[in-house]
Amino acid sequence: MATVPAAKDKYRSFLDDEADNVQWRHGAPPSYDDVNQLFEQGRTKEWEEGSLEEIVQNAIKTWEMELSHKVRLQDFKSINHEKFNLIVNGREGLKGEEALKMGSYNALLKNSLPKEFQYYKADEESFESSHEAFRSAFPRGFAWEVIHVYSGPPLIAFKFRHWGIFEGPFKGHAPTGETVEFYGIATVKVDEGLKVEEVEVYYDPAQLFGGLLKAPPISISSSPTHHASACPFHSSS
Repeated sequence: MATVPAAKDKYRSFLDDEADNVQWRHGAPPSYDDVNQLFEQGRTKEWEEGSLEEIVQNAIKTWEMELSHKVRLQDFKSINHEKFNLIVNGREGLKGEEALKMGSYNALLKNSLPKEFQYYKADEESFESSHEAFRSAFPRGFAWEVIHVYSGPPLIAFKFRHWGIFEGPFKGHAPTGETVEFYGIATVKVDEGLKVEEVEVYYDPAQLFGGLLKAPPISISSSPTHHASACPFHSSS
């Protein structure tokens, strides 16, 4: 029986290309309907079709989709497989296979702080557990937009915003129903075919976790003898 092709995504390439030859993490191409709706409702910029800003924004969404949903690096069409390198906040770079094994959340949230000061312990998370934690916190998805592009290819520099509505628990912390967001700066080096060779990202994780750890642990918040100030991770930033 022939399968019905998925509707084309407005913001991501390669979701419906050669689907039978791609190994998808969950057996089929993902649907981004919910997060696309969140993106359209909450974005602060609406770029003209075909503009450099729109091209960069969609290219990064495509790369993130492949990193999160494709099992084999050979199926990635957005990157230069041999040269790809991901650098976050000045840490040692991750090659394609390393980033694929860790997953996007662990790759972006890994840090070298002592364990007692880490908001999120990427070394203790698997690909699956990291994605489940953020799916739980942001049931409608974790939207992403380009705020400004400073330079075009081959070395693209831009500012971005990442946000979601905190409507589900995160690591035992109660949801607040508020928008949780953070901003960052990134550069992307591309080859002559516009495939990504290197991504370098800088951002402050405290912007993200200040919102996610704002409420006390659920077990504490349910007790009338405890208050929000009991949360040791509360951030005012």
